[in-house]
Amino acid sequence: MVLGGIFDLNYQSEILKKLRIESSNPNFWDDSIHASNILKKISIIEKEIEQWENLSRRHDDMEILFEFAEAGEADLSEIHNELENYKSIIDEIEIRLTLGNPADIKNAIVSIHPGAGGTESQDWAQMLYRMYSRWVEKKDFKLDLIDFQQGDEAGIKDVTFEVKGDYACGLMKSEAGVHRMVRISPFDANNRRHTSFASVFVCPSVEDDIEVNIKPSDLRIDTYRASGAGGQHVNKTDSAVRITHIPSGIVSQCQNERSQHKNKNQAMKILKARLYKLELEKEKEKNKELEDKKMDIGWGSQIRSYVFHPYQMVKDHRTKEEVGNIQSVMDGNLNIFIRSYLLSIIKHKDLKNRKM
Repeated sequence: MVLGGIFDLNYQSEILKKLRIESSNPNFWDDSIHASNILKKISIIEKEIEQWENLSRRHDDMEILFEFAEAGEADLSEIHNELENYKSIIDEIEIRLTLGNPADIKNAIVSIHPGAGGTESQDWAQMLYRMYSRWVEKKDFKLDLIDFQQGDEAGIKDVTFEVKGDYACGLMKSEAGVHRMVRISPFDANNRRHTSFASVFVCPSVEDDIEVNIKPSDLRIDTYRASGAGGQHVNKTDSAVRITHIPSGIVSQCQNERSQHKNKNQAMKILKARLYKLELEKEKEKNKELEDKKMDIGWGSQIRSYVFHPYQMVKDHRTKEEVGNIQSVMDGNLNIFIRSYLLSIIKHKDLKNRKM
């Protein structure tokens, strides 16, 4: 969709025309996986073309409004509102232009793991899960829960979910890393200030058209009794599944479904996604970056801090972006951080290219 950060409207219109012709072929659905991918491409290109055309219309409207303003015939509040809408469209397009990697277009599999600290960090992990759930709703994306392990007293021990939407993985990759929270703990009878950590891992969801070679002999599959939500049936049978990929040491698990078979399929989906991401990292010679993301969940490794006390602020340590309204961020308003991170990657690449 995006070539070198440039969107060619005429070129994309031609691509869309060819894809529509292909989709009208009587034998189009003979290969259902290929057909689904074509329809997804059509949908994305249609939305991008509509966005650019909308921007053009807004630009024309702004010129007319300014002419009215010069003649004293336009209300300042109307101009301000139109400028805000115009800016939001530009920001959205700017973000899309940074997403050019093959994995960016895919859905995202996201895992949240609490750090040391017991109930306090588990509660923080659940707060992050709520934050991303709200962001998904605001983006009109879809969230499918894959695995959810309830905390002993409060919060969660572990959660894995899939975010489905246009460029979901490209947007969510900005959230990968360690998130730090500072607050007066509601679980501390002495009302002391606590610092908690939770890590967020993001992988591109692997579709059936992408082949990830996994030897059955490389897998160790364990079943165990599930805990938490799911009803009595879940808790009375060994329906939970844990899969270990022996060569890489990668572990995936699922206990959210009532059926062991469904849990195994979901665990395999997570494993394939993580192995696929590992291969992408190897191809791009980013093994060091991958290891950096596996740092201890603690001091010095966080990408973002959320301070509730003694003042309120959310700060991204990679981009220095700051927001004072912490409740707004926890309610899913993350675009300012996602945008600044994605733009910082582009700036870093530009600087690197200039030095070469």
